[in-house]
Amino acid sequence: MGRKMLDVGSVAEAYLALLAERGVEYLFANAGTDFAPIVEAYAKAAHTGLAAPKPILGTHENVAFSMAHGYAAASGKVPAVMVHVSVGTANALCGVLNAARANVPILFTAGRSPLTEEGLPGARDTYIHWAQELFDQAGMLREAVKWDYELRNGVQLETVIDRALTIATSPPEGPVYLSLPREVLAEPLPDFAFESPTRRVAASPPAPDSGAIEEAARLLAEAQNPVIVTADAGRDPGAVAALAAFAELFAIPVVEHRQRYLCLPADHPCHLGYDPTPLLGGADAILVVECDVPWLPSRKAPSPDCRVIHIGADPLFSRYPIRGFTCDVAITAAPRLALPALGAALASGMSKSEVEARRRRVGERRDAQHAARRKLRDEAKAMRPIHPAWVSACLAEQRDPGSILVNEYTLLNEHCGSTEPGSYFGSSPAAGLGWGAGAALGIKLAKPERQVVATLGDGSYIFSNPVAVHHVAALHELPVLFVVTNNAMWGAVRRATLGMYPQGEASRSNKPPFIELDDLPAFEQVCAAAGGYGERVEDPADLPAALERALYAVNVDKRQALLNVICRGP
Repeated sequence: MGRKMLDVGSVAEAYLALLAERGVEYLFANAGTDFAPIVEAYAKAAHTGLAAPKPILGTHENVAFSMAHGYAAASGKVPAVMVHVSVGTANALCGVLNAARANVPILFTAGRSPLTEEGLPGARDTYIHWAQELFDQAGMLREAVKWDYELRNGVQLETVIDRALTIATSPPEGPVYLSLPREVLAEPLPDFAFESPTRRVAASPPAPDSGAIEEAARLLAEAQNPVIVTADAGRDPGAVAALAAFAELFAIPVVEHRQRYLCLPADHPCHLGYDPTPLLGGADAILVVECDVPWLPSRKAPSPDCRVIHIGADPLFSRYPIRGFTCDVAITAAPRLALPALGAALASGMSKSEVEARRRRVGERRDAQHAARRKLRDEAKAMRPIHPAWVSACLAEQRDPGSILVNEYTLLNEHCGSTEPGSYFGSSPAAGLGWGAGAALGIKLAKPERQVVATLGDGSYIFSNPVAVHHVAALHELPVLFVVTNNAMWGAVRRATLGMYPQGEASRSNKPPFIELDDLPAFEQVCAAAGGYGERVEDPADLPAALERALYAVNVDKRQALLNVICRGP
């Protein structure tokens, strides 16, 4: 522990060196005129050997930010992102919302229009510097980030960066925003000194309150048919084993509802799928573990007598403006700490015969689920257009056992389950489209030895800025397989319309507005234009061989691939 001195010439050089010192490996960026001091600092570092995060060019802000999101989720490390002033921030805002709701820590930075019109290095020298300035640049994303600030001078650099990183990584984690004026980055900063290692660290994960644990254990001990619902427990890989052990010990069925991470291995004997609805009617206690929406009240809710326990870093999801799910006990705690404590408290209140009876019931339900899935797969293998269940089943057969799946809505997990922590990443609950393709590239960057497959809808693929995605994959040599399940429509819009108006005019229309996506381009050719392998698949019998060819391109040829799979609508 002590002070470390660096010989740097500017705040920009010190900034990059400090990020590297604090463990930031990559700076994902889409540059603008505000980047001049950063570009110069990188050029100098190439000659001086000064440490700096590796620069990763993303040719659209959405791609750059989604890559950072995927990298952070897969690696557990904080990346930095930098975009161009107000307009770059606006382009990245969808990604910021995704990261915020998914609790992914990212140091998001942007330049800002130069502060001065003349007289200082970095002052305004381009006509856009007037029109691009906002009164409150951070205002457009302040509701999403945990913290925002503007760097004022080089003297405060260490404090600002350390504060940004510690807030981003303190539970509940999330993105932070820092704007970097050009004059400040260009400011001389000789003999930059800072603490090494840092003496500003993130807060520890919250530990459970013993009284709340005892009350939760009492409610579960009294229950005959408890259920566990989770979406994000697997964000912390250590929670996966804790949940698996807890569910197995007490034979409690687990549902991964709209999962964003693998929370429980799909082959676990207590895994009962991805939809809690069939279990809600008979449940007399529900343990909600890191799940913002454990059920959809307008469709199906637990009985009024069912007791509900919530566990999470923020079990009430205080950043959500309205959320009214029943909550008899709320335990603020990391699941990997809370579940063992809850198990210890519950052990004395459960009889072996009760647990074994429950274990038989869970096994019978699981067997029935698997039989229904097999039946659907058998029926789907000959359907044309191709059924999404067949796409998922074929992918399950062809993928490497150690592969990582990135799912932007279209993969059916019940037909392509994952079993290892960190092997599955799903869309953020913010549902900002265009996340999956960039996230897959970031995950491949974090885990270059792993096969990475991204399953995307046609709309999600369009939103991903495909030309930029495929350019980045080629530029940074990130061979990923993209499987686009193309039903030529906004399926979510169709489902929402028919859900509200099942007998309405839209249900009888041959072509309701804003739903069908006519005349879509040949997605496979966009990938091929960037040097990747592309193929269109229309016959379900052709899909297994097409997947084999695409994965050969990824695994052996080390180039990206895309399958444009023509699928059935919802």
